[in-house]
Amino acid sequence: MHKQTILTIDNGTQSVRALLFSLNGDLLAKGKVEIEPYFSKHPGWAEQDPDYYWKSAGEACKALWSSTDYSADTVVGLGVTTQRGTVVNVDEYGKPLRPAIIWLDQRHAEIEKPIKGIWGVLFKVLGLRNVVEGFQRKAQAAWIEQNQPDVWRNTHKFLLLSGYLNYRLTGQYKDSVGSTVGYLPFDYKKHAWAGRHDWKWQVANVRKEMLPELVKPGEVVGELEPHAAEHLGLKAGVPVVACASDKACEVIGSGGNDSHIACLSYGTTATINTTTKRYIEPVKFIPPYPAAIPESYNTEVMIYRGFWMVSWFKNQFGLRERQIAEERGVPPEMLFDELVDSVPAGSMGLMLQPYWSPGTRIPGPEAKGSVIGFGDVHTRAHLYRSILEGLAYGLREGKERIEKRSGTRITKLRVSGGGSQSDAAMQLTADIFNLPAERPSTYETSGLGAAINVAVGLGFYENYDVAIDKMTSVGDIFYPDLNTSRLYNELYKSVYLKMYKRLQPLYKQIKRITGYPQ
Repeated sequence: MHKQTILTIDNGTQSVRALLFSLNGDLLAKGKVEIEPYFSKHPGWAEQDPDYYWKSAGEACKALWSSTDYSADTVVGLGVTTQRGTVVNVDEYGKPLRPAIIWLDQRHAEIEKPIKGIWGVLFKVLGLRNVVEGFQRKAQAAWIEQNQPDVWRNTHKFLLLSGYLNYRLTGQYKDSVGSTVGYLPFDYKKHAWAGRHDWKWQVANVRKEMLPELVKPGEVVGELEPHAAEHLGLKAGVPVVACASDKACEVIGSGGNDSHIACLSYGTTATINTTTKRYIEPVKFIPPYPAAIPESYNTEVMIYRGFWMVSWFKNQFGLRERQIAEERGVPPEMLFDELVDSVPAGSMGLMLQPYWSPGTRIPGPEAKGSVIGFGDVHTRAHLYRSILEGLAYGLREGKERIEKRSGTRITKLRVSGGGSQSDAAMQLTADIFNLPAERPSTYETSGLGAAINVAVGLGFYENYDVAIDKMTSVGDIFYPDLNTSRLYNELYKSVYLKMYKRLQPLYKQIKRITGYPQ
């Protein structure tokens, strides 16, 4: 007879995965459905049909159950973790009114009015106009109200994707504090919707009654409704437990429950995170995100579209490796690792700055990616290695910023995400950080983090420290090479850290002349 299991649904940007875990954290079975990240009716738009995600979750579960002899009757709890910042408008019947706006969307709302009252004065004095205007322009609710007033007028609830899926599962408009990342009136310090007089209500144009009830990670959202149970191949009444966003779940799924453990995520967005009970802004005036552990924070520094650049390179220049990998029946990453290993550390002086999309403060809104040091010795192999090195340099800079702001020295690295499957990427990460780089024993760290939320929430473990200790483990460990670390340290300090400051004036001129990025 099979033991009790936990089912988690991980709705990422590239795929939807249904994952079956034991109470010890072992991955027992998996169903995966590749999805189109978005469709775009206009340049810069990124949208997707909300029902597409729901259908994909059902298909992933169908693939899961067909791959295992585990019975759905063993499932004692269900949790959902999703991509962050994707929003859904639903009417009074819970039906989507328009496509979901994906976190990759680049449209901007107009700034129709300045911030009123003491907030406006304070932001002017502190020089935070760019931060506030960035929030105003990126608030999807403001854009919808300005450009699709009929949709906004009929919107009953304005939900993140996690809240929408929770509704489809339970019929309850509830969402996890740990999933609340986006351009919404949220108080990141108190982990609650913002107070009545908070400036974010002025610019997000959302009324409080349009937002879901917030619950802590580990709290029960509701019970699985019959139609949802049939869709997922489960029995009705299974408790649905609040989890957290994919990045937050990734942190605890990697074993990151302490401020001295840095969790790197080599995904579409590359991030470095620690978990802390203290409210610490890793970048001044940019809040830490809610952690998957209640009343805790993730001190996240991100490189937007981080490993997107790796995918771009493989699509543009990696046809040969992909074809050979298919002929040999091996993963393409194996051949790309050979490409990395064919050139020396430091890429013969080719240095890359991974600012493929503009930021708010670091980098600023004018930022662009750059490659310097190019010479006739360089090949596509050097360029590929420099991409991986540039991402690691950027995350090392994030590590040092977190250490400075928190006063806590980082002593361990856990690396997850698609890029962590590359041994070459893991080794150069260890060398650039001069720390052992540990790969979690399971690739599905987001799903495992959600399973930890479910296990603690249903009382199988007394707290998160115990659950993380019992349910996570380390697989391969990559140790830094002393001589290589010295080389990287000199390049990082003497070149990389100076690149943005020196190139920023040129980025501004490019933006002035071409208008890009908008």
